[in-house]
Amino acid sequence: MLQCNANQPSIVRFENFNAIPVKLRSHLPIWSSPMEQWIRIACQLEVTARKPGNVHPEAAFHDLSQSDFLRAADAVAPILANSASLGIGQAVLESVEATQQIKRGNVNLGIVLLLAPLAAVPMDRSLAEGIADVLQGLTQRDADKVYQAIRISQAGGLGEVNEQDISTQPTVTLLEAMQLAAETDSVAAQYSGNFRQVIDDGVKYLVDSCKRRLSWETAIIHMQLKFLATTPDSLIARKNGIELAVTAQKKARSILDADWPDTQRSSQLLGNFDEWLRADGNRRNPGTTADLIAAALFAAFRDGRIAPPNLVSIESVQEFVGDGPDVCNSTTESETSS
Repeated sequence: MLQCNANQPSIVRFENFNAIPVKLRSHLPIWSSPMEQWIRIACQLEVTARKPGNVHPEAAFHDLSQSDFLRAADAVAPILANSASLGIGQAVLESVEATQQIKRGNVNLGIVLLLAPLAAVPMDRSLAEGIADVLQGLTQRDADKVYQAIRISQAGGLGEVNEQDISTQPTVTLLEAMQLAAETDSVAAQYSGNFRQVIDDGVKYLVDSCKRRLSWETAIIHMQLKFLATTPDSLIARKNGIELAVTAQKKARSILDADWPDTQRSSQLLGNFDEWLRADGNRRNPGTTADLIAAALFAAFRDGRIAPPNLVSIESVQEFVGDGPDVCNSTTESETSS
């Protein structure tokens, strides 16, 4: 089950190599900071939970697998952890370039765009307190770097806007560019709205799941359904039109209204939803919602609202789905020192 931290932040740290369990030292990324750890674990958990319509351990797309996302997480975590010193635009560009060395195309652009400014908030301020200053400090240079990153990743741009097209040189700041795209792109909308959907709504969904003592996988699927039921997925809308995105929204609502995960009917509806999302060559993939989930997980870890699980290898990530151990087995710093 999830472990809440209502008052004090609780961070998983390894003070040295010998503190890490021997059985987990293979494939070991040595983190230079807690920030890297939060970023990596958020990305790992998002792609490992078996969410309807998304890539996960048991469902790959023709051009993307869980392994691609896990390797990309390892590549971008140390870069994004230094967003404050690199600058948001530079951190996004370097993250995309690092990802391209692993897998060509758009693997994690949305996640990178969301995590870069969140990771840049000074640690002496909560995300809610500090994100506005980070966003207000964005420059035209940041916009130029992000435009380069979008072109490199071969993504579809920032929604459908007539101004500041991604193929041109930006003449506005990154925040202003995101504001122009906010109505049609949920990632851009986070910039425009001070990340409230992530920091307030997403973290609340996780805390509520914690109170219900749900497993990590169930909590993440629940967050996906809540996000989808609230806002049509902008990737679905971009590929298929807003009407189909609204249909997906209604299906997510019907699953929650059927008291998922507590009823058999809701489980049947979830399975049907997964099949429907994967139809038509995975064009209905709710990919933007997956990006929001990764960002919300990071926000919960970073602000100490939820203790992150103790994951230091791909093998240990896989244990947190299906019939694996309860997430209440996650180890906090206070527990390891007692």
